[in-house]
Amino acid sequence: MTKIMFVCHGNICRSPMAEFIFRKMIEENNLSHKYIVSSSATSTEEIWNGIGNPVYPPAKAELAKHGITCEGKRAVQLKKSDYNNYDMFICMDSNNVRNAMRILGSDPDGKVCKMMDFTSRKGDVADPWYSDRFDVAYNDIYDGCTGLLQFLKEKNND
Repeated sequence: MTKIMFVCHGNICRSPMAEFIFRKMIEENNLSHKYIVSSSATSTEEIWNGIGNPVYPPAKAELAKHGITCEGKRAVQLKKSDYNNYDMFICMDSNNVRNAMRILGSDPDGKVCKMMDFTSRKGDVADPWYSDRFDVAYNDIYDGCTGLLQFLKEKNND
């Protein structure tokens, strides 16, 4: 079983969108039994007294437009111990990679990468927190998840 952690700054927009988009993709491909999918934050900004905030309403609404629910998801922070529990850490942008590496300490197994590395466009996933363009972020994440699924299918001969 492959364990995948999507990572962004606050775990209320991009990384939970990726978590639930990818979950839907693996369900549609009858591959849910092969993957564990989660998401986390590199910051504690969306976590108060140990309780994480829910998915940001515009991100939740964008997912709903595509028939995806994220009910019950609350922000959690990436922990150093996650490195031993996950096979891949897929960050939404270069800052997330830098901050994830600060938390994880190192990446001897090459588990940390960026979402857009699985597309022909490379670069960072658009951050809707600043642009309010959740549709653009959704499209970037969808493309990244599509590429990720293709990569995993080829790697695992699915």
